[in-house]
Amino acid sequence: MGNKCCSCDSSRKRKSGSSSYTQQTPPHLDINPSAVGQHPQNLTTRKIVVALYNYEARDSQDISFYKGDRMEVQNNSDPDWLFVQHLNTGRQGYIPGVLVAIELSVESEDWFFENISRIEAEKLLLGDTSQSRGIFLIRTSEHIPDGYALSVKNWDMDNGYSVKHYRIKRMDTGEYFISFHQGRKKAFNSLAELIVAYSEMNLPNLCYTLTKPCRKPEPTMKDLAYGYKDKWEIPRDEIELVKSIGEGNFGEVWYGKCRNRFEVAVKTLRKTDTKSREEFLQEGAIMKKVQHRRLVRLYGICSKGEPIYIITEYMANGSLLDYLKKDQGHTLKFEDLIYIASQVASGMAHLESLNLIHRDLAARNVLVGDNKNIKICDFGLSRIIDDEIYTARGGQFPLKWTAPEALSENTFSTKSDVWSYGILLMELFTFGKPPYEGLAPIVIYHWVVQERRIMAQPSDLPDEIYLIMKSCWLFEPEKRPWFHQLEEYFETMKIIYRRTETSSTIEIMHNLPSSYEDHELKN
Repeated sequence: MGNKCCSCDSSRKRKSGSSSYTQQTPPHLDINPSAVGQHPQNLTTRKIVVALYNYEARDSQDISFYKGDRMEVQNNSDPDWLFVQHLNTGRQGYIPGVLVAIELSVESEDWFFENISRIEAEKLLLGDTSQSRGIFLIRTSEHIPDGYALSVKNWDMDNGYSVKHYRIKRMDTGEYFISFHQGRKKAFNSLAELIVAYSEMNLPNLCYTLTKPCRKPEPTMKDLAYGYKDKWEIPRDEIELVKSIGEGNFGEVWYGKCRNRFEVAVKTLRKTDTKSREEFLQEGAIMKKVQHRRLVRLYGICSKGEPIYIITEYMANGSLLDYLKKDQGHTLKFEDLIYIASQVASGMAHLESLNLIHRDLAARNVLVGDNKNIKICDFGLSRIIDDEIYTARGGQFPLKWTAPEALSENTFSTKSDVWSYGILLMELFTFGKPPYEGLAPIVIYHWVVQERRIMAQPSDLPDEIYLIMKSCWLFEPEKRPWFHQLEEYFETMKIIYRRTETSSTIEIMHNLPSSYEDHELKN
């Protein structure tokens, strides 16, 4: 598979060559002039954090704040919930750690996006319609220590809107510079100085003048409120079922409200036997243990009384299967499908790293939020495995998505999940068409297990995507790719449209020398 590569600091003093001068900050950039070269470790023992978003207190133990407010940390033993004193109001209480950053740190800057991939940067920039060109962000490199990349939204007559990526390198002296393929290096004491400089019109090589930071999506909090921290049981009277939104493995799924304020999804358990109740609660236990941005977050359960509830985060656009069927390619572009494939692979790569097998990966068990944000759900069949292979004892499995070794021998592994991922890819690129369409279950079983046959390539599916599907459907499990390889593959994919007067074709490329505008190979 390919190599993936992605993408901070602050000030107004700029240094170029041997000369230095003081520069005024352009009015469209909000940069802290005192943040020159600052990092969290350089601050005094008095730790001040600054709010990156607005937050309204959700119970009596936490406090409200607005973006830009400053607070002094009194206790940071739990990074998810900091105990602080608000420096304006004087109030003390808990705040979500994910919504603040240490003052003067790189993380406190609006333009800094930590731990996002190249493909995510492109989606965020292209999805930000507040300005046509020059919107930008700086992101950390996934592979280069202390490395960064500048990503800028651009437009031209031939390609329309696109995103250009530039490496930001650091000299031995600590200065930063953009690595262009030609021209003299311009070095800066900090990333903020670099941004201020390239917001001027007189610096060459950049595709367009930097205008404003990309809109930063608000992260998902670990808990609904501080009062729910490490709380497994949620009082039933705090949950309101608003409307039914679908069916899960065990019962109905509802859109709901917690404390009449927070949007949640509520999975209910039909009245049934003790075994189903135990399996339902096991799903909750697994979800509580596994935390990742591509996995649906569990908030708690209601197990006292009937029916039992599992309370999870709410994803506004429902299941991926319904989302695909509804769209049918009207708004979803080919690169959107690639982005979805990479997100699913990312979530599964995390399960892979924990030796956790899903056993029910399918488009119906993937949820869609805003901005095509994807998360995997329904861990009802999941198992944590001590060895590489798990042997199931009885039970029913989704035949169309199940690997042949699991169908014939009840043996599951990460590689059987990879087979299911290949089926999901077929659902994805056919906009929700049923796998093995028109074939009866017994025919599918005979076809896959005994005849070792796979689905044919749809006429409009690019060869390279079908080759990936085929690699997932190899009948020797050990020869199938790992999820981290699949994630890497889709994240490094570059889509090029070749258009003529009568047709349009898609060309898929990886690891282009021009992937960064310095024309150097990624490393």
